[in-house]
Amino acid sequence: MSVEVRIDRRPEGELDVWRDRARALLVEGVAPDDVVWIDGDAPRDLFAGARDALPCRPVRAPRVPRAFVELAERVACHRDPSRWDRLYRVLFRVAQGERALLEDALDHDVAALRVMRDHVARDEHHAQAYVRFRPIADASTRVETWIAWHRPDHRVLPLVAPFFAARFSDVAWRLETPDACVSFAPGAGLSWSKGAPRDVGIAEDAGDETWRTYWRATFDPARTNLSAMAREMPKKHWATLPETRAMRATIAEAPRRLAEMEARAGVLPRLEVAPGDVDVLREAARTCTACPLHGPATQVVFGEGPRDARIVLIGEQPGDEEDRAGRPFVGPAGAVLDEALREAGVDRASVYVTNAVKHFRFEPRGKVRLHQTPRARDVAACRPWVEAELAALEPEWIVCLGATAAKALLGATFRVTQERGVVRATAWAPRTFATWHPSAVLRAASEEDARAMRSELVRDLAMITE
Repeated sequence: MSVEVRIDRRPEGELDVWRDRARALLVEGVAPDDVVWIDGDAPRDLFAGARDALPCRPVRAPRVPRAFVELAERVACHRDPSRWDRLYRVLFRVAQGERALLEDALDHDVAALRVMRDHVARDEHHAQAYVRFRPIADASTRVETWIAWHRPDHRVLPLVAPFFAARFSDVAWRLETPDACVSFAPGAGLSWSKGAPRDVGIAEDAGDETWRTYWRATFDPARTNLSAMAREMPKKHWATLPETRAMRATIAEAPRRLAEMEARAGVLPRLEVAPGDVDVLREAARTCTACPLHGPATQVVFGEGPRDARIVLIGEQPGDEEDRAGRPFVGPAGAVLDEALREAGVDRASVYVTNAVKHFRFEPRGKVRLHQTPRARDVAACRPWVEAELAALEPEWIVCLGATAAKALLGATFRVTQERGVVRATAWAPRTFATWHPSAVLRAASEEDARAMRSELVRDLAMITE
């Protein structure tokens, strides 16, 4: 007969109870298949025998890796009733000698626990980011307690309570969820109680308008993405977030604000140049401060190539190596481009190469500078330089390498995946088309994808020689 072990719900979490029960079973040598774990108020298993007498006190048992303890801390907060069974299965196997089990991502139980852990970790992040406390004064003592109500997907309160205790250690606060409530008072620590079904009596206060002001100030109209917003800030939390009441109006104003930003970014006048005056432009661009990228970048990376070039290739922006060298397409992407041009029968020495953005946009990570895609304002600020280059060169062919360059010349709605290789006339050349950026070949998801993209890049470039 199987052994039935019930884990009763507690506001502060059930991990300690499960751990003591699991230790006792482990010491007795009870195999996972002989244990039926009952989660909370779930009905009993008709074929299992109850084991209410299992000790709650710590029992000496084999040591387990710290990684298992960290995994269990989060999995225990998941709502899946199978979590106790899966935890015990992995614990039993580790105790039986499978010390590297947690490193096996393909193991069925380990994979399931990892998924639960990730769900809880994400929910934990949401709780830390989207809880908004409001002050409530006691009518008799006039003592303020900061109260918030939150509806998490999982029982993450035991994980986030220490976070808020450390962050707000000098005030009294109370965090309520449908599963449990936790209160904190300076000098008294945390206390736990049953859950609150919904936020009753938590009215707006002056701090709510501060949140809305912060939202308006940090909202970037150039990066409006409603699906990504709903993914990162689930709609179920919007009711308790004061800033969301300003969201509708702010998003509605995004197109107008974006147009104003782009208009302000184009601070350079239209540059009138004679054919072949690229050297004049290159020298003038050295002092360009039209966008904030000039500050952290090493130098401006202007285009280079023959003054009478009939072919102009336009990329996105200089990379790390290009920024240091001051020349376009000299890094790994440049090597891919050189090889593709050679296979397409195009002499690199006869081609003028440049970028839609002349400074390197990056995020520093220690000694490494990670590439960041240029923003619309960056492209708009550099647009007069690109147009002046094209006016000076008067090319027959323009090849836009990648989405940034294509959108800069062919419009914001252009999609390389849909219109790659389509030749059209533009204001700057009788024949213009877009194709893959060489760096996209390097970042392809698989070798097969890389080979396919590279073949398409070569085939598109070969149109120039036909």
